[in-house]
Amino acid sequence: MEIKERPKIGVGVIIKKDDKVLLGKRKGSHGEGTWGFPGGHLEFNESLEGCAIREVFEETGVAISHPRKGTFTNDIFPNENKHYVTLYMLADYESGDVEIKEPEKCERWEWFSWEELPKPLFIPIENLLKENYRPF
Repeated sequence: MEIKERPKIGVGVIIKKDDKVLLGKRKGSHGEGTWGFPGGHLEFNESLEGCAIREVFEETGVAISHPRKGTFTNDIFPNENKHYVTLYMLADYESGDVEIKEPEKCERWEWFSWEELPKPLFIPIENLLKENYRPF
């Protein structure tokens, strides 16, 4: 029987606070050195809202409110032989100070305006911008 690779499901959380979004500089994983939203893999039997809340807290220590569905991108990483469908969740900042809770995965977190996102961006965010998506 032939085993075929299938895309994985990633969840990116666009947290809005004072007209800015939170991005982290990735390390130790695919997309190292690029800026991406907090997020991760959708777990089996997990809701999208639950995944967003869990991943944001695990990575940043921040609590979010009103997680809601945004859009999605189809993301192929040819150099790493990976393929993801990234589901974007929008959320509002609720409380907490941003911390680097997974230092092996993230160098730093910063808030940016949508018009002044840092470079280089994680491939899923590049794909999101190609679609002219705006979370505000």
